[in-house]
Amino acid sequence: MPRTAALMLFLALLLPGCGGYELKNIAKSDIDLVTDEFIDETRALVRELTEKLYARNPGELRKVAGMTVERRLQLLKDTPGPLDFPELGGREGIVALEVVFNPAFEGDRVFALVAGLGGMLRQAYGYNTETYLLSEPLEPEALKTSARNIEILVWRLKNTRRADGRPFLVTSEYRGVVDNLSFERLFGKLIALQEMMARIAGDAGDRRVTRAVHAASSMFIPLPI
Repeated sequence: MPRTAALMLFLALLLPGCGGYELKNIAKSDIDLVTDEFIDETRALVRELTEKLYARNPGELRKVAGMTVERRLQLLKDTPGPLDFPELGGREGIVALEVVFNPAFEGDRVFALVAGLGGMLRQAYGYNTETYLLSEPLEPEALKTSARNIEILVWRLKNTRRADGRPFLVTSEYRGVVDNLSFERLFGKLIALQEMMARIAGDAGDRRVTRAVHAASSMFIPLPI
């Protein structure tokens, strides 16, 4: 199957329907239009993940007086570029993700996770909200590494525990019972998006993505950009 046809089939299955064609799209290639859809979808998935994590871990939200889920979502939406927040001590990306599993951290672990994850995904897309013909090309290795880091995050959420045996954040499992598989779906969709975008970016630049990193590692991997 030609690459373009395969890509369109993938989008039809994985991404929501596109809106009407806009004049600005004249300055975009087919790869740019696809990339914009991927960016929008990854951000929508992070927003959905934020809501689900707070529903499972309401105590995290109460660590900040007067905080609501809506305010958290608005804060993420209204912050351009890197997701760098004072309450996380300026930590962002994979450094913020490490905070989630730090026993000494007394702040909101859900916010650390979604800010870290969202910031890493933004970095993988060159901090673009849209791409155009003259935009810098995306780095396939960074996109592939972001997918591996999501796999590592899922593993650590399942397997990293506090001293008393409790998870740092409740996701699919509660009190030893797997009762919510929606987290698996969300993380799986994010991984699939990043892997597919890495392939698209590699094809666009006639480059190959190496497999120098492996999800078996429990350490998050810096993006190579």
